[in-house]
Amino acid sequence: MTNLLHIDTSIRYEGSVTREISGAFAENWRAANPGSGYTYRDLHASPIPHKDGTEQGIAADLIAEVDAADVIVLGAPMYNFSIPSTLKAWIDQVATSANFAREDGTFAWGGKRVVVVTARGGSYKPGTPREGFDFQEPYLRAVLSMVGLDQNLEFVHAELTLADVVPQMHQFRELAVESLADAHRVVKELASA
Repeated sequence: MTNLLHIDTSIRYEGSVTREISGAFAENWRAANPGSGYTYRDLHASPIPHKDGTEQGIAADLIAEVDAADVIVLGAPMYNFSIPSTLKAWIDQVATSANFAREDGTFAWGGKRVVVVTARGGSYKPGTPREGFDFQEPYLRAVLSMVGLDQNLEFVHAELTLADVVPQMHQFRELAVESLADAHRVVKELASA
């Protein structure tokens, strides 16, 4: 039996693009893998404490969820060019030296499949004015590689999500619709693979 760990981090419930797309991944994955295990963690509804130098007792439970997962889908909106603080707190609890590379260079979590779903108000693709402002994907790639979760890692980006809200971005509404549709198509394919 395979297991899916589904993590959401958005502060929004209504209108959250990452919740919508990560939920679509989970729904399609569960349909393609009947009888499989499923664990859901909402880091906004149940925030993980930030590390403060004391033993908080939560790390073992979080690590056990990652240990049990064969597939992880992570909904991570871009906040101020990076990740939500709730996700950073989760990372700090699970990305410990116990999960770094072993002496032989292998990882306990190596080979797990990870799909990171992002939502970005603007566009950070190569050639765009804000290309160098993306501290989200590079950070997540780096920190996930530290614990071996980069060996089967996919990113799915929904960009220009603020095109309907910010008047200066209205010209990009059509591109935003295309980006969202593309993200849905990609997660459906990934969930069925």
